[in-house]
Amino acid sequence: MHYQFFHSSKGLLALTLGAGSSSHEIMEESYAQLSRVLQTWPDASKMISALDCLAVITFVGAADLAETELSLKAMWDVIHPKSGSNVGTIRKPRPPVLAAAISAWAFLLTTIGSWRINTDNWKEPIAFLSALLGAEDRAVRMAAGEALALCFELNLLDVSFYEDGDVEYGETGGSKTKLFLDMQALKAKISSLASNLSMEAGGKGADKKNLTDQRDLFQRILDFVKYGECPEESIKVSGKRDVLRVSSWSELIQVLTLPLSLPSS
Repeated sequence: MHYQFFHSSKGLLALTLGAGSSSHEIMEESYAQLSRVLQTWPDASKMISALDCLAVITFVGAADLAETELSLKAMWDVIHPKSGSNVGTIRKPRPPVLAAAISAWAFLLTTIGSWRINTDNWKEPIAFLSALLGAEDRAVRMAAGEALALCFELNLLDVSFYEDGDVEYGETGGSKTKLFLDMQALKAKISSLASNLSMEAGGKGADKKNLTDQRDLFQRILDFVKYGECPEESIKVSGKRDVLRVSSWSELIQVLTLPLSLPSS
């Protein structure tokens, strides 16, 4: 409990201080320690605590895209670990850790909207997330679905043949056409899987109580992907009159994720 409270307090402190030099200092001091935790794979509760803390201190304290990318990579190495030259068996995260890592990754991804994005860099992550829509664990499927909805909102699956980046990244017309076709295939796959999950009968996954939540989530994702309907939700903050209204996947993910950083009793 002390371990979780320690890291939760760091995240809460950064959130309280807000963006600025103090929060950036907290991130610089904490990143190395938190990334080591994610590399050593302790028990699930410590992993989740470290993921939540890294997400919040980066969200508040990162100075630029490069710093955010470091944390995104640390989280992605948990989501999709790959064996190194001296590693025999690839470790796979337990479902609760995997769901938490995806949620933390998506939370940070909400901050990159204003930065330049090279679509080709996102093909592999999006393909892997789409595969997780078939995972046995319902929480993993739902976390992957929210992350993919955000990818659609950030236009990470869209390929333009007239981007200035064509010359910069040395892309030929043929490679751009292939990327376009690959992304179109991914869009079709995600739409099909979202449709199936929005109508799931309940036989997949042991947790039946969240089946309604899953159906609702993937119906909203399907409506967004097919018709551009943004999620609209009113969240009561305190009292009867204090209501926070969100109308995008970025806002929804941020609002749903931030409470995770608060210390538990």
